[in-house]
Amino acid sequence: MLRGFHLADFFTLANAACGTIALFLVIAYVETGDVRRLLGATALIPVALAFDVLDGRVARWRRKHSVLGRELDSLADVISFGVAPAVIAYGAGMRGLWDQAILVYFVACGVSRLARFNVTAEDLSAGGAKVAYFEGTPIPSSVVLVGVVAALAWAGRVGDALVLGAVQLGPGQLHLLTLLWAVSGSLMISKTIRIPKI
Repeated sequence: MLRGFHLADFFTLANAACGTIALFLVIAYVETGDVRRLLGATALIPVALAFDVLDGRVARWRRKHSVLGRELDSLADVISFGVAPAVIAYGAGMRGLWDQAILVYFVACGVSRLARFNVTAEDLSAGGAKVAYFEGTPIPSSVVLVGVVAALAWAGRVGDALVLGAVQLGPGQLHLLTLLWAVSGSLMISKTIRIPKI
């Protein structure tokens, strides 16, 4: 299978590896309480973003585009910019029932947004190799959410000290900070937002 890969695909796999290691670090943080693990997880998401940018540039530079590459890119993005930011939020203390529902919604929005992009990419590119714009915010925009968690972790405001606190809603808790993930997910699936692709 590796013989069918292009150089850009290895950058895509590095993106997925960063997201996966971030997940492992969050698990280690939950087990140990060592905030350096959570900070390490948050630091890997911008690294994943760098690999995500590089895979596209390398593909265009080498003029090697493939359906496999596009699918690999989406799968890597789900890990690094969908699942990992949700798990980072959970690790940081957003663990109430409603928090978990919102984090699942966030991941589902990311998956849906990427699937829509893959289905419509050919139409949006007008026959070229590159699409002109994104419908909805791109999933890597979740790096901003991860940056918020990194700043809070650095300041010692995670876990029970999470900013904005929590409210009890029926059978579960909602940390108000989790609403940022709800907004981000909703913006990803919006059809009215069009962002030019750089």
